[in-house]
Amino acid sequence: MAQERGHWASRFGFILAAAGSAVGLGNIWKFPYITGENGGGWFVLIYLGCIAIVGLPIMMAEVLIGRSSQLSPVGAFRKFSHGGSPWMGIGWLGVLAAFVILSYYSIVAGWAMHYTWLSVSTGFAEMESEAIGAIFGSVYENPWINIGWHGAFMAITIAIVAKGVHGGIELASRVLMPLLFIILLVLLIYAATSDGFAQAFKFIFMPDTSKLTGASVLEALGHSFFTLSLGMGAMITYGSYLHKKDDLVSTSITIAILDTGVAIVACLVLFPIIFSVGMDPAAGPGLVFVSIPIAFSQMAGGAILAPLFFLLLTFAALTSAISLLEVAVAYFVDEIKIPRIIATIMTGVVIFIFGIPSALSGGTALFGSGFADMTQSIFGEGDGKNWFDLFDYLASNWMLPLGGLGIAVFVAWRMGDKAREEGFKTSNHLGKMYWGWVFLLRYIVPIGVLAVFLHAIGII
Repeated sequence: MAQERGHWASRFGFILAAAGSAVGLGNIWKFPYITGENGGGWFVLIYLGCIAIVGLPIMMAEVLIGRSSQLSPVGAFRKFSHGGSPWMGIGWLGVLAAFVILSYYSIVAGWAMHYTWLSVSTGFAEMESEAIGAIFGSVYENPWINIGWHGAFMAITIAIVAKGVHGGIELASRVLMPLLFIILLVLLIYAATSDGFAQAFKFIFMPDTSKLTGASVLEALGHSFFTLSLGMGAMITYGSYLHKKDDLVSTSITIAILDTGVAIVACLVLFPIIFSVGMDPAAGPGLVFVSIPIAFSQMAGGAILAPLFFLLLTFAALTSAISLLEVAVAYFVDEIKIPRIIATIMTGVVIFIFGIPSALSGGTALFGSGFADMTQSIFGEGDGKNWFDLFDYLASNWMLPLGGLGIAVFVAWRMGDKAREEGFKTSNHLGKMYWGWVFLLRYIVPIGVLAVFLHAIGII
């Protein structure tokens, strides 16, 4: 008996779920630290421009493919490419990318859960800065902590996705996203009252060309692309649960605004805290897991703020993880007709197992240097990359750019004019943007994505 395909109960439910997919660790963890490394100011402005001319057009294309086909990425490309076309490879690439990303993304999410537990159970107030800084190193090197939290996070993700589109993903998004916004607002109010808020505001919004380079522009372009969950099949999958009458353009714009707003607000939360205690905003990836706990340990109210912040980070990771798992699950449900519960558990368990090498990348306690030796054979001696880095490198630098480029080219040049135009122009007055959107997809987006790809692999 064929399974009835799920749909969002409302457009608002889709917006929350899709925004949850886009709002993740990239917004609260990565964007603040790359903004700090690139001097704020002009970097933020360039990032906003890149969202508008590259990220948003691809998002519209992905949602259009999903909504028009009512199928998962593989089925969608099969439908519009008329059978066994090589274009189906884009759909397969999206499913594979989501699978690989979630395998190591879950490890970072586990760190957020662990820090939430630490901030509640022991706190950071009585600890010296050196001791707080050493925590992350010990967590990274401990296989049992990494595997344990990795498993816990995947179990929660599996439980939500197994309940389906409406009763699981949409319901979770309706709970988690408002909570995420509330926590973010509470932290913003506190940050606005701190001594470092004025300095942070100037740092974020006042143009500063001193640290702006060509590499900065490409990094802003790359992050604008990745932060919207593009190239991994998530927006195609979520779009496939929309009704065909649902507005494509305004919905996509709303999601992009929410995603970008969270990234900016995250900076307005983190940088005042950093500046208030005299720390460096260009702390790199350690900003969230090292600098922020140290800052909380030196601030009044830090014992309350720390759990809130890491809970925020956990919620953001969870809403993104749900969409990543759903991409793979949707394939098995749509194409192979496996019942959702079985497909979810099976896929989730395989992803958990696949993520274990990443969980073990920081230490040698279980298997010695075996994992490090294997990655050295791939990257070469002295590169310093481990299995975690390998999966991140493959997904971020190869799978997502190629997937995004393929989607842009397919919709702009291969998809039939009638299907493309009818899908876009369900949006009333915003349908007038159609030819501008097509122009961006045909000429601007491919150049931008290709530049990001070439920069990522070291050619430019």
